Amino acid sequence: MSLAFGRHYLAIPGPSVIPDRVLAAMHRAAPNIYQGELVEMMPGLLRDLRRVARTEGANVAIYIANGHGAWDAVNANLFSRGDRILVAVTGHFGRTWALNAENMGIEVETIDFGKEPIDPARLEQALANDTGHRIKAVFVTHTDTATTIRNDIRAVREAIDAARHPAVLVVDAIASLACDALHFDDWGIDVLIGASQKGLMTPPGLSFVWFSQKALAVSQGSDLVTPYWDWKLRSLSTEFYRYFGGTAPTHHLYGLREALTMLLEEEGLEAAWRRHAVLAASVWAAVDAWSQGGDIALNVAAKARRSHSVTGVRIGGGGATRLREWLEKNAGVTLGIGLGMAPPNEPAYGDFLRIAHMGHVNAHMTLGVLAVMEAGMRSLGIPHGGGALDAAAQIVGEAA
Repeated sequence: MSLAFGRHYLAIPGPSVIPDRVLAAMHRAAPNIYQGELVEMMPGLLRDLRRVARTEGANVAIYIANGHGAWDAVNANLFSRGDRILVAVTGHFGRTWALNAENMGIEVETIDFGKEPIDPARLEQALANDTGHRIKAVFVTHTDTATTIRNDIRAVREAIDAARHPAVLVVDAIASLACDALHFDDWGIDVLIGASQKGLMTPPGLSFVWFSQKALAVSQGSDLVTPYWDWKLRSLSTEFYRYFGGTAPTHHLYGLREALTMLLEEEGLEAAWRRHAVLAASVWAAVDAWSQGGDIALNVAAKARRSHSVTGVRIGGGGATRLREWLEKNAGVTLGIGLGMAPPNEPAYGDFLRIAHMGHVNAHMTLGVLAVMEAGMRSLGIPHGGGALDAAAQIVGEAA
């Protein structure tokens, strides 16, 4: 017998749960794209996207793309073939981002920190060694969705400044935006990348690039940019259609408008950050309890460097894959695969999973996932310690 019938819960790190209100806002006939409500909506969208990134003066470009499209947009605008960048790698998405740039003709230097957070001292030394200032940009992933490491962006900025290096700071915040605290202006970010399908609670299809005046100046000489990807046309034009390189993503914009209203006007951005922090801590408490009686551990040892949007977990002996399959079949819950933690052809690949707690997620959803995970471990005979659900519930109860 399966207990999965009912509303399925996709607890993967994107696409996240889409609020019914966002879906309802999108469920409408196609609007006029030349005048009226949709065109009038645009200034408010740009204003609120700046609010989400905590910036007063950054330019904002919206692309009809996923996060990988935003990578291409940044590469195309900032660089020419043969330009050099430094990529701080803390997981699968850092490595993929570096490969993306390399495939566009950009020279890439990487510092791979493995499954550990960025060490600012190593970054500073690498930049100090670049005496000719060939490195034009430093690429950093705020939260790598694979390892679930959350990096200290302010410390990265301080390392660049300490090295007296002119490189622009480019931050991928696709998995952290609206889930973890992020301050474009205060942290000295030059370029920020986001997408609609995670903390912004909107279906995949929109990506966003915020860029400073310094980044705009650096981009003036790029030979990679094309009219479609040009962020100057996307952000500095007065004609509505140029914001999107043509026809606007009409229904996505209506969904995004509703999501931003929920996030900024009703819950409040800082309250959303706190909600994600509490839900993340409840997951960590449960995993810590399970680890006392089995081969179970969190991917990130340092609490201060764990993501508040997604948690990576190791369950040895292939237990993670067996548990994921059991949950989908018997409990109506889908967890994320352990992306990039081990090659798919190695036994260790089956030892990793990810629990998402990003976007439109509340206490009963997260506690429910933890409860059915424990039920699955009992059913499958996976050794684990007791008291996990009590520990998670205590975190939630104390925060309420």
